[in-house]
Amino acid sequence: MSPGSKKLKLLDRFLTVWIILAMLAGVFTGHLAPEIAGFWNKMSVGTTNIPIAIGLIVMMYPPLAKVRYEELGEVFRNRKVLGLSLIQNWLIGPILMFGLAILFLHDYPHYMAGLILIGLARCIAMVIVWNELAKGDTEYAAGLVAFNSIFQILFFTVYAWIFITKLPDWLGMQSFTVDIGIGEVAKSVAIYLGIPFAAGFLTRHFLIRRKGKSWYHQKFVPKISPLTLVALLFTIFVMFSLKGEYIVKIPMDVGRIAIPLILYFVIMFFVSFFMGKKIGADYSKTVTISFTAASNNFELAIAVAVAVFGINSGEAFAAVIGPLVEVPVLISLVNVALWLQQKYFKPAAASAGP
Repeated sequence: MSPGSKKLKLLDRFLTVWIILAMLAGVFTGHLAPEIAGFWNKMSVGTTNIPIAIGLIVMMYPPLAKVRYEELGEVFRNRKVLGLSLIQNWLIGPILMFGLAILFLHDYPHYMAGLILIGLARCIAMVIVWNELAKGDTEYAAGLVAFNSIFQILFFTVYAWIFITKLPDWLGMQSFTVDIGIGEVAKSVAIYLGIPFAAGFLTRHFLIRRKGKSWYHQKFVPKISPLTLVALLFTIFVMFSLKGEYIVKIPMDVGRIAIPLILYFVIMFFVSFFMGKKIGADYSKTVTISFTAASNNFELAIAVAVAVFGINSGEAFAAVIGPLVEVPVLISLVNVALWLQQKYFKPAAASAGP
């Protein structure tokens, strides 16, 4: 790990470890106390489990409260880089993940759908961390995150419906039997993205007006950031405590889902990096659009998978594997990015700065 990676907080650096521990804790709890499944199921209204719903909304709130919506103007000023980022995030990324899901998981339609959901949920949180470690353009990253947040609010529902329900049918994939209505996705996006989006936007707007931007980012944001990890681990624990009997099956399935995820992160990073270099972007912007394209909003993917398909579903299980794989791979790509800076941008590095 590079020296710059020391800036990564302890909670974030070992996120993969915490997720594995939460999985194991859930599995063993489910085995040792099978009645826990009934305990969780008692707290449900229809198909919605209330504790999980609260946890998912809390999980989404900190990333959306961190978004610098006011810096969108900087992104729109550079139309060439904005256009490239738009193509990478909302065309290449979803199509690549769809292709990898078909290639590796065509016999596992529920895992396939979960993987597709990950590909549709563009990163709005951890990309800020990867970008800072790789010495990217902080303001531009903030602008792209704001852009992706708003784009997801407007179009995620349609994307999920097309890629999971319509596109497999158009391609004649009869074995892909996952079918969801656009209304189901719209409802879950409105709840699990719309509510925290509104809360995050309003929190930022009023607290910055009252306390100032410096206080907001240095005092308030660090206090709410751990909520995402706590809520994520709680959701994972509940999911695996309900499926404790699958302890033997889990390792094989994790590997099955992890392979296309690793390929996705690596391919998206390198394709985006060299596309950025090709259009003449400097290193800081090139690496920013690379990590924005390679990262994913696993919080949203998990929330939609749980809300639409259920907490016991294969889709939700696949979505949980997203952060398990993404964190170590993206940390490794930070080191790759710093090496590529020296190899391809050395003359400009001194003047561009971190």
